[in-house]
Formats: sequence, structure tokens, C-alpha cells
Amino acid sequence: MSDTQQRKIALVTGAGSGIGRACAQKLLASGFAVVLAGRRAAPLEALEGEARARGEEALAAPCDVTDAAAVEALFETIRTRYGRLDLLFNNAGRNAPAVDIDELSVDDWRAVVDTNLTGVFLCTRASFGLMKRQTPRGGRIINNGSISAHAPRPFSAAYTATKHAITGLTKTVSLDGRRYDIACGQIDIGNAATEMAERMARGVPQANGEIAVEPLMDVELVADALLHMAQLPLEANVQFMTIMATKMPFVGRG
Repeated sequence: MSDTQQRKIALVTGAGSGIGRACAQKLLASGFAVVLAGRRAAPLEALEGEARARGEEALAAPCDVTDAAAVEALFETIRTRYGRLDLLFNNAGRNAPAVDIDELSVDDWRAVVDTNLTGVFLCTRASFGLMKRQTPRGGRIINNGSISAHAPRPFSAAYTATKHAITGLTKTVSLDGRRYDIACGQIDIGNAATEMAERMARGVPQANGEIAVEPLMDVELVADALLHMAQLPLEANVQFMTIMATKMPFVGRG
């Protein structure tokens, strides 16, 4: 068998920065061949180059997950190059302006739904079809749910609605995937130190109307947690995992 054939094949969406990049790097270092998907080619190609210089197997694959044709082309690339997919990490996501719901434009609402929900559906749909037909069959799908899958922040109607929906999708795919040896779980992340979370260190609105600085955690801890889920045998599944900065305002009333 070739070196590539001996590796498990993973796809990470939103791999160019933040949580996606950290998780892709962790998977690569652990022996996975990783397809790096995202809208911007430059950071994906840079990550691919760094990985290949270390002897790791990475493939930059620019893709807008909201575009059904682009997602199909992405999976055709995976089928052609690797012949299978063992892991999908649905990580790509976006937010909308922090405003009251009556001030949220329909275009901004749809942009969040298209990325955070429809994009996950499109990638999951394609992965499910590949995983149930490949030999040996089966695989694992992990969705990035976020703390917002449990509780909203102020001014987050679109983001919170999509993340609650991801929980329903995770449960359904977990159920429907059983007969095909497809495991589906969800990782809910709170305050990982990435560019997207920089505002937490400056102060963000709280439920009581105050502005407060919130603790952050190292994004590498998220990557470690994701890797634990990814390396389980298919007869076991982490259905839901919450990993968060210990002192962030989530548990409790304040």
C-alpha cells in the first residue's frame, strides 16, 4: 500500500484560519491526510505547503460551502484522489452584525443560514453518500456546534438559530448513519483564542446589559478534543462534547 492509502482521509471546512486551521494541523500531525477547504485559496495553499514540507499529506481545495456545485466538485476531487473519506469536520461558519432582530437584514440572515446550516447540509449530504458506498464502508462526521447551540449571546438571532439547528442535524445524521457505520457527533466550543474571538478580550455584551471581558482558552485544546473524537473506532462515538474556557459566563446565572 502507498503511504496515502495507509492514512485516514479527513476533510476540514473553514481550514484556512482559527479553529479549522488548528484542527487541520493536529490531524495532519497525527497521520491523517487532510483536504483543506475554505473560501480563500492563499491560506489553504500556505498550510498545504507547510504540511508537505514536514512530510504530511495535505490538499488545498478552495470551496464555498454554500455553493452546491462547488461542494459536489470538492467531493469529486476527494473521490478521484483518495477514493474514500473517513472524517468530515464541518467547521466553516460566519456571524451577522450584532443588532436587534428587527434591524437584521434578510440578506445577512440568509448569509449566515447559507453558511452555517445549508453549507453543513451540503457537505454532510455528500460525505454520507460517499461513506455508505465506500469499501470498507463508514466514517465519522463531526459538526462544530458552538456554545450558541445551547444558549444565545445578545444580538445573535441568526447565528444562534443555525447552531441550534446543527444540534438537530447532528442527532438525525447520528441516527440515520447507524446502519451504514457512520458516526456523527458535535463539538461545542466556547471562547477559543482565535481571531474571531479577539473581541472577547476587549469586552462583549452580557445578558444583564453590561460589557465584560471574557476568559479565553488556547485553540490547541480544541484541536486535542477534536482529535480524540476523530480517533475513536466507529463502534464508539462522542455524541456531544462541550469544551470551553473554564471561567467564561456560560454555566450559571450571570
